[in-house]
Amino acid sequence: MAEEKKEPSCNKWKVSTGAYVALLAAILFFSGLFMKVDGMKWLSAFDFTTLGGTFGTMKEPAKNTFLGAGGVSAKAGFLFALSLVPTVMLALGVLEIFTHYGAIRAAHKLLTPLLKPLLGLPGLTGLALITDLQSTDAGAALTKELYDENQITKKDLVVMGAWQYSGAGLINNFFAIGSALFAFLTVPVILPLLLMFVLKFVGAIFVRFVLNTVYKEDFCNE
Repeated sequence: MAEEKKEPSCNKWKVSTGAYVALLAAILFFSGLFMKVDGMKWLSAFDFTTLGGTFGTMKEPAKNTFLGAGGVSAKAGFLFALSLVPTVMLALGVLEIFTHYGAIRAAHKLLTPLLKPLLGLPGLTGLALITDLQSTDAGAALTKELYDENQITKKDLVVMGAWQYSGAGLINNFFAIGSALFAFLTVPVILPLLLMFVLKFVGAIFVRFVLNTVYKEDFCNE
């Protein structure tokens, strides 16, 4: 008996109003826009960086190491790595909620016209790229999930890796670690952030060009 052909799911990329709302919520949550809003500090409660925590101020660097006083060790490195687990779990959990409500479908429809000509990527990768702005681990995990589910090709994976590797965790690291240099800036704080954001696209576009020329034969079957 011949096997029955499965009907293609016509609703796979159907986008409802709720999906757009979920995408907007995901962008706001991971974008850092709610981190510091003048006069509305309560909005920071809906920001990923605030919920994940930030580094404190080291008043006595010679004494205030991760373990207390003295140097660092492999043990300290493992302890620091373990301290990242709750933040990554939070990001992945929130992403699963947004994905359930259609955020990736909405991203695919809205961002494909932008990402396809620039990076050659489908719009569904947009949520992973947005997430990378605040959490490198969560962005990488979502990228891996897209690849494992065959929603992106190996070439897409390499281009996304180039975009994420350049200025990884941009907003989080810029305001949490880079803030120590704000007093020495001779330009508005937002300009270096915008420059690094633009350079992420420059790096990814360059990698895409190399893949389409020098390594074109490696991806001819995709």
